[in-house]
Amino acid sequence: MNCDELVELVTAFLEGALDPATEQRVVAHLAECDGCETYIAQFRQTIALVGELPPPETLPANVRADLLTAFRHWSR
Repeated sequence: MNCDELVELVTAFLEGALDPATEQRVVAHLAECDGCETYIAQFRQTIALVGELPPPETLPANVRADLLTAFRHWSR
């Protein structure tokens, strides 16, 4: 497995949705690739932090509007 293949499988890997052979290939790659190991760790940290966010409906309306505007213009 190479890094590009791992990136394509990261969500399924973290959800435990890979078949055993593919999961083993991912685990073997992670054992040898510090970059991908870091990538997975960052993904896990992001998932944990996002899980701590309050529900969007609890944000004040002006804050929610500002965030939505910022994200709409982010890719430009």
